[in-house]
Amino acid sequence: MKKRRSKGFGRKSTKLMQKKLVMVFVGIVAIFAVLVGRITYINASSGDKYSKIVLDQQQYGSRMIPFKRGDIVDRNGTKLATSTRVYNVILDAKVLLSEEKYKEPTLDIMESCFGISKEEVENILEAEPESRYKILLKGIDYNKAKEFEEIDTDDENYPNVNGIWLEEDYIRTYPYNTLASDVLGFTVDGNVGNGGIEAFYNSVLNGTDGREYGYQDKDAIYERTVKEAQNGSTVVSTIDIHIQSIVEKHILAFNEEHRNGAWTGAGSKNTAVIVMDPQNGEILAEASFPSYDLNNPRDLTAYYTEEQLAAMEDEEKLDALNSLWNNFCVSSTYEPGSTIKPFTIAAGLELGVLTGEEYYTCEGVLHVGEHDIHCNNRNGHGTQNLKTVMENSCNVALMQIGQQIGVEDFVNYQKVFGFGEKCGIDLPGEAATKGLIYTADNMDAASLATNAFGQNFNVTMTQLASSFCSLVNGGNYYEPHVVKAIQDESGNVTENKDPVLIKKTISKETEEIVKDYMLGVVEQGTGSAAYVEGYNVGGKTGTAEKLPRGNEKYVLSFIGYAPQENPQAVVYVVIDEVNSATPSNGKYAPALAADIMEEIFPYLGVRKAAQTAE
Repeated sequence: MKKRRSKGFGRKSTKLMQKKLVMVFVGIVAIFAVLVGRITYINASSGDKYSKIVLDQQQYGSRMIPFKRGDIVDRNGTKLATSTRVYNVILDAKVLLSEEKYKEPTLDIMESCFGISKEEVENILEAEPESRYKILLKGIDYNKAKEFEEIDTDDENYPNVNGIWLEEDYIRTYPYNTLASDVLGFTVDGNVGNGGIEAFYNSVLNGTDGREYGYQDKDAIYERTVKEAQNGSTVVSTIDIHIQSIVEKHILAFNEEHRNGAWTGAGSKNTAVIVMDPQNGEILAEASFPSYDLNNPRDLTAYYTEEQLAAMEDEEKLDALNSLWNNFCVSSTYEPGSTIKPFTIAAGLELGVLTGEEYYTCEGVLHVGEHDIHCNNRNGHGTQNLKTVMENSCNVALMQIGQQIGVEDFVNYQKVFGFGEKCGIDLPGEAATKGLIYTADNMDAASLATNAFGQNFNVTMTQLASSFCSLVNGGNYYEPHVVKAIQDESGNVTENKDPVLIKKTISKETEEIVKDYMLGVVEQGTGSAAYVEGYNVGGKTGTAEKLPRGNEKYVLSFIGYAPQENPQAVVYVVIDEVNSATPSNGKYAPALAADIMEEIFPYLGVRKAAQTAE
């Protein structure tokens, strides 16, 4: 009986257990179903949010790929400004501190390879232990980068060097240092142009940075996406490096020759030269003294002693730098002096008030209004025809011609020749001269008289040179420019900067007469110092007394061209305050021009007088 009772109890227990297990299983399935449903719901409604959280927990990396700023080249393709690849040393503090074994060997390498002190790095690690990107050193060259790369990949000898890497970058360099500094300008903060072509064409020269993105997924596979950098375009300038070098050589020679003449210092306050192609407005060379080193533009040691620099306040240094960086040819204004006389005579011929048959008597002074205005020759030139007036640069005759033209027409022709207006050169900082010339409303008789021979109004070198080109090319006023074309990084031309004809200034007939007079200026007049053997050189001298009058400070100038028929080159020289006991000597500028022309004419293939006559 007991045995049967025991058997029945066992059967009951087994059934009860089975029931419980089934209930537990059903419960688990139900819970699982709820979880699956919840996960499905979350995935559908907030999947992106949670995916991002997961991804944020993965190892993620990003680096910038810098663009290469475009080159600036001369008209023949010689590089005047370029960007050289360099490397920056980057510290990843978080990685370096992730394991103690990394620290010492990595700090040792930073010191031995890059000269970065351990103390400097320790301070950074203490202050910014979570930093993933800290620039320790900029501008490492290729050889130094290669040295580190060999260390970084040598896991046998340097297994624990970690948390330091190299980032690609570019540095702007100028192969010829001071050459064409006014035209080129330089860059600050990597890719921001300061002055010259660098500033004016900044957006053309700059490209767009690329970027590399990457992360490790759940399977520790590194996913990588690269957006390549777009490099900047190349700017092809009108500058000819050979002509530019000749110009700067002679400017320096002049200032050395006259150093410590009347005072201690350089041979002039400023000496500037423009060489232009009169047939299209292209500037072949442009330079001024003093210049500066484009690779070290803030260096003043060439012009100031250590004692002087030490005594300077920051504002004084900035003023000195701004003066040094100033492009005299574009940004400075001055009274043109007698270089304006060909324009006055040309205006008279165009208006018909001059025929070329006129005679003028000069007694050394002319009474105009309430003023006695003297000629450059106070003894007078006597009676002269119009050609001789130009050759002698007679102020009295020019005042009389100004009276013949009259205020209204004189002011109008100043506008025709572009005086008082910006000429639109593709360089920054062009000076405004609108407020530096008279209008018909405020020009009196004395102002008209002095304006006629180039005093009491201001111009820029670029203004006068551009307009002068129209006097010798048949009256075609071209917009002056320093850039010929834009190229992509493969050298394909993407844009041509074709010559822009702005207006007509004079007739061909007037051009021929004025050129004949200017040929006489060099052959037998005030510009004889500009004579270059074998060439028909025409031109005009200028001597302008600076304000305030009577201080013996002058702007000396000469503008000339060759050959007489179909001129190929215009050379304009301006010397501001020559360091000489004879500061008004009108031979300094034409003599400097002759030195330059003698070298550049053969190079340009300018025809000699005998060839021209044939």
